[in-house]
Amino acid sequence: MTGEPLHTTHDCASCPQATMAHLQKLGVETRGFDFVVALAGNPNTGKSTVFNALTGLKQHTGNWPGKTVTRAEGAFVFKDKKFKIIDLPGTYSLLSTSKDEEVARNFLLFGRPDVTVIVADATRLERNLNLALQILEITDRAVLCVNLMDEARRHGIRVDLRALARRLGVPVVGTSARYLQGIPELLEAIYDVATGKVRCKPHRIQSLPPHIEKAVRTLSQKIEQQFPGLPNSRWIAFRLLEGETGIIEALKNQMSG
Repeated sequence: MTGEPLHTTHDCASCPQATMAHLQKLGVETRGFDFVVALAGNPNTGKSTVFNALTGLKQHTGNWPGKTVTRAEGAFVFKDKKFKIIDLPGTYSLLSTSKDEEVARNFLLFGRPDVTVIVADATRLERNLNLALQILEITDRAVLCVNLMDEARRHGIRVDLRALARRLGVPVVGTSARYLQGIPELLEAIYDVATGKVRCKPHRIQSLPPHIEKAVRTLSQKIEQQFPGLPNSRWIAFRLLEGETGIIEALKNQMSG
């Protein structure tokens, strides 16, 4: 890990106010952006509240191309950089068993967001980390936003954000988005990852049985040969070996498009 420490604790009481002074909420004005941010997470984590806190919107929605799945996007400027933010459908996994999961998976794979903010519910963190770990297998440019920290405190739940950041290898920020608590720290984390000030080293599956590792490596190389420039070939190889044939159609659609 390079750059600033992964945790986002600030000692200066004026820091949040100073940070928010650098934020300009642009609503639906998304043209001419510098960075794309994907907002991912399970349903009912407060993801839309985080989206609204950053953009100033109360959700601006349309549909994903060719889908009935709702698409929400907005923008904000922070420290003279313009960020377009895409609120992905709430999903429990990226295994593409529903239209929502297919849309989220395909955007993370092929949309190449500069930062993926994974919103998790602090009161159900263990359950929410399933999706987070799947996303970290795809991208090394992510921030974990542990939302609903106020609810966690109310239930006597303590979340060690620093330990979580060390284990996951990405910045972790605690928020209570409905009260704008933690939003300044989240903005800083997004900016740091987007600009390269912080380089993530996310948790990945390191040790596999030799025969599986060989199969994954061989298939990954063939995918790269067939689809030059495609990121995440290793993750796609895993899905193919698991029998997820839908990923083949997604590959063909993206490459032909």
